[in-house]
Amino acid sequence: MRMRLKIVFAASLLAAPMLPLAASETKDTGDGEIRIGNIMPYSGPLTEFASIGKTESAYFDMINDRGGINGRKVRFISRDDGSNPKKAVEQTRQLIEDDNVLLISGSFGTPGNLAIRAYMNENKIPQLFVASGDQEWSKPAEFPWTMGWQPPFRAEGRIYGNFVQAFYPDHKLAVLWQNDQFGRDLLIGLQEGLGDWTRMIVADSTFEMSDKSIDRQIDVLKASGAGVLLFAGSPNMAALAIRRLAEIDWHPVVILNNVAAPAVRALGSADVQNAVGVISTSFLKNATDPVWKDDEGIKQFSTFMDRYYPGGDKADSNVLFGYAAAQTLSRVLEQCGDDLSRENIMRQAASLKDFQSSVTLPGISISTGPNDFRPIKQLRLVQFDGNVWLSIGDVIDSAFLGPTNH
Repeated sequence: MRMRLKIVFAASLLAAPMLPLAASETKDTGDGEIRIGNIMPYSGPLTEFASIGKTESAYFDMINDRGGINGRKVRFISRDDGSNPKKAVEQTRQLIEDDNVLLISGSFGTPGNLAIRAYMNENKIPQLFVASGDQEWSKPAEFPWTMGWQPPFRAEGRIYGNFVQAFYPDHKLAVLWQNDQFGRDLLIGLQEGLGDWTRMIVADSTFEMSDKSIDRQIDVLKASGAGVLLFAGSPNMAALAIRRLAEIDWHPVVILNNVAAPAVRALGSADVQNAVGVISTSFLKNATDPVWKDDEGIKQFSTFMDRYYPGGDKADSNVLFGYAAAQTLSRVLEQCGDDLSRENIMRQAASLKDFQSSVTLPGISISTGPNDFRPIKQLRLVQFDGNVWLSIGDVIDSAFLGPTNH
């Protein structure tokens, strides 16, 4: 069986000035609106993730057409940071001080969210459902106003480590990872999942987000004799990797981390067959997979796309990500009832009990608690068959539970 790569991205943290303190509004704006702020990379090197914010905005357009949430319309204000933490700081200040948003939700990326975290917590403003798998978003004792959403990168890395150990114990393992916190988290998780089997890793190499080529790194990793390649990076770099593997006729088992999975969709018809067999993880349904054609949740999603986001791509996993994240925030706001204080918004965000988004995979629920700021804890291994991603095995809570004694 030949496998495939999956990517989760986080740019390197840039120094950013602290925001000045703002008055902490604890009530709604009083004009019948629930104002939500959001930061997305609508420009810069990570525009492929901008569809997350576009979907969330469209989702709340749909909610407003249905009467809003508890009788209040939602105003979703999404701004561009160009994947620049300094700009994320500036835009956040504008959202809070000028636009008077109640909270920030669903903002993309590790660096920008880290840059604003201290300000958000000092001013007691919810920073909810961060679109990044860094473990920094699950520290309720230190940062009680910041909460993540997706499974952590390190947990994903542990799953890959357990998987390789269980099914390819006789293979050498090479790792190509993005030189930032995201890439390091995946590598650390992989090592944790391998445990005493870390000796399987015979080579690793890094690349920068700004690199135009990773040919040299892949050539070096091939020379290591590895039979398994784990890639941890962004989708555009994953596409370069897949093409280079074909060019040099190297056919290892390829594992691609979750965020990079859209790279396969972006490949041309001549390249896509080179990705057959690639392994990754997922927690969302695939809207283009025939297995879900009669699924009520996907039918609703398709109807939503046709009416509210007709320019979007139903096959884009980032679109599904934004849809599910917006559903989660809607549930929190519904639970708030008439109390839209920031304190209650945070309380309800930490009180989700087995919430099931209509587009998450069966068996994957969303739960939180006062000491549990990891809403989604489960993943499922998937494999690309040349057309769609197929689930392999059951839902995994934190690690692949398979044979380890070889």
